Amino acid sequence: MAADAAPDRLALGRTADGVSFDEVRARARGGAAWLLDLGGDTVVFLGLNGPPLAIAVFAGGLIGKPFTPLNYRLPDADLNKLLARTAPSVAIVDDDMVGRLQPAPGVTVVTRTAFEAACLDPANRSRELPEVDPDVGVLLFTSGTTGEPKAAVLRHRNLTSYVISTVEFLGSEEHEASLVSVPAYHIAGISAVLTGVYGGRRTVHLPAFTPEIWVDEAVAEKVTHAMVVPTMLGRILDVLEKRREHLPHLKAISYGGGRMPQPTIERALRILPHVDFVNAYGLTETSSTIAVLGPDDHREAISSSDEAVRRRLGSVGRPLPQLEVEIRDPDGKVLPPGQSGEIYVRGEQVSGEYLHKKAVQDDGWFATNDGGWMDEDGYLFVEGRLDDVIVRGGENISPGEIEDVLREHPQVADVAVLGLADNEWGERVAACIVAKDGKPSADELGAWVKARLRSTKTPEVWEFREALPYNETGKLLRRQLKLEMSAPKQPAAV
Repeated sequence: MAADAAPDRLALGRTADGVSFDEVRARARGGAAWLLDLGGDTVVFLGLNGPPLAIAVFAGGLIGKPFTPLNYRLPDADLNKLLARTAPSVAIVDDDMVGRLQPAPGVTVVTRTAFEAACLDPANRSRELPEVDPDVGVLLFTSGTTGEPKAAVLRHRNLTSYVISTVEFLGSEEHEASLVSVPAYHIAGISAVLTGVYGGRRTVHLPAFTPEIWVDEAVAEKVTHAMVVPTMLGRILDVLEKRREHLPHLKAISYGGGRMPQPTIERALRILPHVDFVNAYGLTETSSTIAVLGPDDHREAISSSDEAVRRRLGSVGRPLPQLEVEIRDPDGKVLPPGQSGEIYVRGEQVSGEYLHKKAVQDDGWFATNDGGWMDEDGYLFVEGRLDDVIVRGGENISPGEIEDVLREHPQVADVAVLGLADNEWGERVAACIVAKDGKPSADELGAWVKARLRSTKTPEVWEFREALPYNETGKLLRRQLKLEMSAPKQPAAV
């Protein structure tokens, strides 16, 4: 559609050497013909961001083969396990990553260079492709932060529903450009490709993120839109302040993929007052966004003296109009506003399906395993994964609530709260702190929490670190942190 309507408009890459929509289609057709000859049921992608990523997405779609990106940051052993699970498949692999892979039955490995050459081959580009009725569009492995990764099944109808209900076809101005720094194996990386093409906005992929490179690219390419995760935004703001750069061309930043600390978004609104900020909450299994806190919501919240309105800055906004969202208790009963429970969602874009396993209910509702609540005006507040809830003496305690309080302390730069095993109470509350200038004492921080929350929510265990473990999409690795904090401590050397 985009190639027919705006063939010469730049779709991918930098202004100087970008690829037009018509050329994206031609390359995708060439790549599809080549992949068809190689066989396999899926098209695997292992590599950094760039135009070949988007072209491979559409090449797979043209021949009805699901696109399956893999996490190149995984240890080699885990990466090869995932690769074996994709068989029979063709794996397009960055040239310098091929050496990490072991032979896997049913998996044909080709280099990124070979794929790019095939996309440009006139013989491939001119071939007639068979008519297909594509079903599964993407197989996306979950991050596996709480166990073995599962392959989420995203069908073309799920992805199409999300795109056409949230983006206006060719609604972008020709000069607009999106800077994408989230990896292909994250749902935001996939949705960026699809929404960018449908909206007609040029996509500039950042192969690997550093805040300095991000700012450099945003300036050089006059980037108008960007999507970041919370950990990226804080580091970008540091660079902007240091350079006294205000990115005059930037119009909008969307963020998601992890919990955004309120001090960070308040700082962003102060440093970049001309930018529209959007908090987009979604899951892999829902084909991306299900709730949005829009620019007007951000500005109203930051400037309001009404505590209920100001609190919305910590929400993920209101559900998209094409979706239904409910908060339910453990028995499945729908809860009223203000009460916490599990977030359920229903709609055409919701897959709720894993390879060989259906997770959506017969009536279409999908249990997200995220805890949260809604206020009287329909704003959704996400408290975190239900797996992370601390159960102390039969009381359910949300780590996010305690983390928010601790982040308000002037000497706390970052914090993670979790539950550690306890013989008496089942679990005890523990806090891992990254301090700013000077190190606050555990007693001081404990008193801070106790004055704002009740004593049962005050951490009993305190640990101070230089940094907390996050994955590249901004998710705190609580499982890893919990294992580290639960491990027996070695006695100090004398």
